[in-house]
Amino acid sequence: MTSRTPDARPAAPPQPVDVAAVLRGLDAIFAAHDGPTRAAPYLQEALADAERQGDDGARLTLLNELVGLYRSQSLHDDSVMASRSALTLVESMGLTGTDAHATTLINAATAMRAAGRPDDARALYSQALSVADAAFGPTDRRLAGLHNNLSILCSERQDHAQALAELRAAMSILEASSVDPERDLDIATTCTNLALVSFTLGQHEDAARYVDRSLAIYQDGGHEDDPHYASAVAGHAEACFRVGRYADAVTMYRQALAIITECYGADNDYYAVTAENLAEAEAEAAAAAAAGAAPGTGPSDRPSTATPVTAAAASRPAAAVPTTRTLDSGLDLARAFWEEHGRPMLESRYPAYSGRIAAGLVGHGSECYGFDDAISRDHDTGPGFCLWLTAEDHAEIGAALQADYDALPRTFRGVDRTPTTPRAHGAGRRVGVFEIGAFYEQITGYRQAPTTAHEWLMLDEATLAAATDGAVFADPHGAFSAVRGSFTRMSRDVRWALVSRRLGMISQAGQYNVPRMLDRGDGEAAWLSVGELTRAVASLVFLLTGPSSAGYLPYYKWHFAALRRLSRRMGSSLPGAVDDLSEILRLASAACFGPGSPDARARLEERIERLCATIAAELQARGLSSSGETFLERQREHVAAHITDPWLKAL
Repeated sequence: MTSRTPDARPAAPPQPVDVAAVLRGLDAIFAAHDGPTRAAPYLQEALADAERQGDDGARLTLLNELVGLYRSQSLHDDSVMASRSALTLVESMGLTGTDAHATTLINAATAMRAAGRPDDARALYSQALSVADAAFGPTDRRLAGLHNNLSILCSERQDHAQALAELRAAMSILEASSVDPERDLDIATTCTNLALVSFTLGQHEDAARYVDRSLAIYQDGGHEDDPHYASAVAGHAEACFRVGRYADAVTMYRQALAIITECYGADNDYYAVTAENLAEAEAEAAAAAAAGAAPGTGPSDRPSTATPVTAAAASRPAAAVPTTRTLDSGLDLARAFWEEHGRPMLESRYPAYSGRIAAGLVGHGSECYGFDDAISRDHDTGPGFCLWLTAEDHAEIGAALQADYDALPRTFRGVDRTPTTPRAHGAGRRVGVFEIGAFYEQITGYRQAPTTAHEWLMLDEATLAAATDGAVFADPHGAFSAVRGSFTRMSRDVRWALVSRRLGMISQAGQYNVPRMLDRGDGEAAWLSVGELTRAVASLVFLLTGPSSAGYLPYYKWHFAALRRLSRRMGSSLPGAVDDLSEILRLASAACFGPGSPDARARLEERIERLCATIAAELQARGLSSSGETFLERQREHVAAHITDPWLKAL
């Protein structure tokens, strides 16, 4: 093996931050219950990287994450400062009046409320309501979150009747938009809040009903490991205390405290309040036992100190924090295999090259998207990673490095890394040693991102998703990240041309052909039209959000998984579209193949039109159209006006 000193190369240009990878990493920290020690430094480092790269979109997402994290850790001054920075950034990015503005206002108001500044919080919540009314749809779940937060502020100001009204407004939105109300985490949280306010107002029967429903959702949905479960448990404990079931209250408070400690540590307001309530419940339980009273007798006359909670110590939205897995995800396994075996091998055997070799896992496979699970493990999975080399380095050491990679342990953490299908061997292999250009040519047909509009249009979105998904574990030289990043920088002209195409398909397939095919009694054709509508809307969501922050729409079977994940992210376009599409598919099944229910057809066409109206509003909010026209074919000319490339304009 020839050794040489790496030559000096020009510094790689600034690259957009891989926000999806950052958030997956944050999810993994919370899933491992390392939030108290690792989450803040992790986000701070990612934010510093975004600032170095000049990536304002990533900065805004990360600042909003920090607002919630600092609040959950009772670092209220830091939370307020981060929220102010986020609002300043919203203005400088020209996002005033958008859904990103509304969401940032909500986060800032909640930070002010937690910091004990109710007047500032009320002003920001009022501003958020004004923006949200224009930016969000009537069933947008973020609007429900805003009402939920307003209820907390009202409770803290002793306006319990208004708090109840805000919570009922939130519940109305959630139930209207929920795909499965009996497993919906947001409905469970709102039930907990309703229970606490109802107790304060003396409405004990309503409170008990809300508590039972909240706990049933968490338990039936298998969400006991979710940090939000602490809210439901603490709410149930408060309910038990208020009706004199002190022993039950002690049990529940201890359970809530254990969850808070495990997920967020003991140095925060949530822990302190819950610990204080536990001590009081223990004292009452001991007194009741000494007096010989039955554990459930005698309602408490304690004034309620409980405040409705959105989530006990939660710094992320409920659905963004995964339940703990019994098996490592593919990306986690790949990263661990790299750290324990790959990196040491490079540093010991290729010291002159280790500073020039990138490592990670990118390409085809559910593990690269973060969607793998136990079902995925029946083929082409196992510990493995990619090593990416420049053409020069690959010519010198590629074969030797591949042999050393192949010699790494065949089993890691009890999982075999031998591929199981022919497509995972030879030219189609997904892991091992690659020359950077050849790796991307294998996936996309191009050694680097296209340079012309025509070439971009030749690439489908699933291919681009495979080229930009996954995670880069190390890239000290920056050569691989430069190529990978180039595939996320689709020009605005190409994006708007694709947006125009998607609008045309949504209109043609959904607004025009679904009712016509149903009129003809051709349910199969109507069903295919709904499929085209679904694909076009899913693509539109990713295109409007932007490849640099959202990536691309993946392979068809992951459309809904990808939409659900994106809908939970700050600043994503059309976050309610995934629920609309789910309901459209359900209604279409009945309308196309059912026993001829006119109600199903009417509801299907109404839901399609509602979705199209939401899309039209989104185009206006993003400055792509000044028209309120909801027949989306007529929106295409407004979007096309933003295209400067003559060839694309003529398509």
